[in-house]
Amino acid sequence: MQDTDEKYMREAIRQAKKAYALGEVPIGCVIVHEGRIIGRGYNRRNTDKSTLSHAEITAIKKASRVIGDWRLEECTLYVTLEPCQMCAGAIVQARISRVVMGCMNPKAGCAGSILNILEMPEFNHQVETARGILEEECAALLKTFFKELRIRNKLEKQQP
Repeated sequence: MQDTDEKYMREAIRQAKKAYALGEVPIGCVIVHEGRIIGRGYNRRNTDKSTLSHAEITAIKKASRVIGDWRLEECTLYVTLEPCQMCAGAIVQARISRVVMGCMNPKAGCAGSILNILEMPEFNHQVETARGILEEECAALLKTFFKELRIRNKLEKQQP
């Protein structure tokens, strides 16, 4: 399972790099069904000017079109950063079976950091989770992005 998880997490990292190229926070996601990627997404909030343009939401929409149903019960979602409350809720609503995360998000994560929406017994669906898959690579991409952003912002403030 570890090799398979790493293989698909590398695909999610590829998606995150697309967001990075747009100047977006580099978060990427893929959804796998029966050994095939059926949904891909990356963060586009600033590009689309929409709070809904998260990697997971985009991937869920695409996967649902491929499956022909809103239920993604036999699917695994791979995401480079722990989902927020909106995305964790969408994952539960889509009945995704399993979520594999790269790094955790202590400030906004709702799959174990602040809350754990994915595994709450109060909901009618719980999601199997795996954490820390290619964690260092996922975290490094985010750290580099934010370091560059701070430098850019500092330089902009110094401009007359």
